[in-house]
Amino acid sequence: MRRGWAAVVLVAALTAGCAGEAAGDPRWRDSVASSPSAAPSSAASTPAPPAELTLAFAGDVHFTGRTLGLLDDPATAFGKISSTLSDADLTIVNLETAVTGRGTPEPKRFHFRAPDSAYAALRAAGIDAASVANNHALDYGRLGLLDTLTSAAEAEYPIFGAGRTADEAYAPWLTEIKGVRIAVLGMSQVGELSAEWKPTATRPGVAMAFDAARATAAVKAARAKADLVIVFMHWGVEGSSCPSGQMKTFAQRMSGAGADIVLGTHAHTLLTDGWLDSTYVHYGLGNFLWYGNSHSTDSGVLKLTVRGRSVVDKTFLPATVSGTGQPVLVSGAAKKKIEDKLRVASRCTGLSDAPA
Repeated sequence: MRRGWAAVVLVAALTAGCAGEAAGDPRWRDSVASSPSAAPSSAASTPAPPAELTLAFAGDVHFTGRTLGLLDDPATAFGKISSTLSDADLTIVNLETAVTGRGTPEPKRFHFRAPDSAYAALRAAGIDAASVANNHALDYGRLGLLDTLTSAAEAEYPIFGAGRTADEAYAPWLTEIKGVRIAVLGMSQVGELSAEWKPTATRPGVAMAFDAARATAAVKAARAKADLVIVFMHWGVEGSSCPSGQMKTFAQRMSGAGADIVLGTHAHTLLTDGWLDSTYVHYGLGNFLWYGNSHSTDSGVLKLTVRGRSVVDKTFLPATVSGTGQPVLVSGAAKKKIEDKLRVASRCTGLSDAPA
């Protein structure tokens, strides 16, 4: 969890043509220029090495069914795994729900929504921000999405990947940690209702990967502003531990556009990771805090150590979704079973074991 730093949620998209010097951009609340560490140095001084950050990522979260009652005490909603989440410099999950009490259910099978105490639960668990670029953000229509955006702003909780307009939806969340400027974008590659849910200049919606030109431009613009660019995807085939060709193609596109880390959720089972050139990719983090039965109870927390733009160390901490819906870290035979599955899954990623 971040300590003593400020975050900014953008309400306007970055486009390739508007990239300027980040230190002079008022949207960076903690600008490099205002930091004591940014003072001009003498020609003889040795440049400081890049700061080392620990990042944590986990999968799909929502509060419905058995997990709704966990919000009776938001401070304990995630259980003991909160300590694993909160000891990172930055922790991010996918919030797979509309945060609303209004709206009309969309024409789809599953509908998830939660009260605004969901944000207090995320914050108490040490989760610093959440993607809402997924196939449940508009379960209760555009009214439900607008409520989600409004309640997040009122709670001062950062969410990204959706917006009142396309510009807002494709805009990154920007933050600075230890002098490192970080841009995080959220996008969905789930086809269900994607045409109806895509944002326009006048319509709220979710940032869609299907608009490849817009997605690429968003990452390139973020690259011009940030030291580290992360793309949090919602993608994959439910129940499949292998990435689809569509996922592989888009990951390659994001890497070419300048993303340093590309990862995601949606398949309700764990996938695994590797490198595309110098870009770290993790194809699927599974369910995390989950309401009921699914393709798999396997879960976990991904910990990355980043220096500059490079992932220099990675650790996946296996967990299982318990009977309460809370993820619980596992050890012994249960841990080995998940790790064995991941070794098999690694054969189909097409990724390298190390950066190029």
